[in-house]
Amino acid sequence: MADNTIHVVNKPKKFRFEVVSGALISKLEYRLGRYKIALVHTEVPEELQGQGIGGALIRTALQHARDNELIVLPYCPFVAAYLARHPEWNDIVSEV
Repeated sequence: MADNTIHVVNKPKKFRFEVVSGALISKLEYRLGRYKIALVHTEVPEELQGQGIGGALIRTALQHARDNELIVLPYCPFVAAYLARHPEWNDIVSEV
């Protein structure tokens, strides 16, 4: 699945970003504070792993944080690993 075909949607009532692929849902769960967003859990079904969905979820969440002037708290190990490889997001990330 090419990155530009991955459609990530923010579901604020469920506190998650998600990608729906048929009956399968990939998600990045978050907790939202006044000035911060805690990225707490990323889940991509095994059948969909390796297609860039996890990265697309993270990039969308990070862009949402930047657009809304939120500080990111990367509690999810997958998010933390992504951020270690992408220092361009360091300006909005706080250590946890």
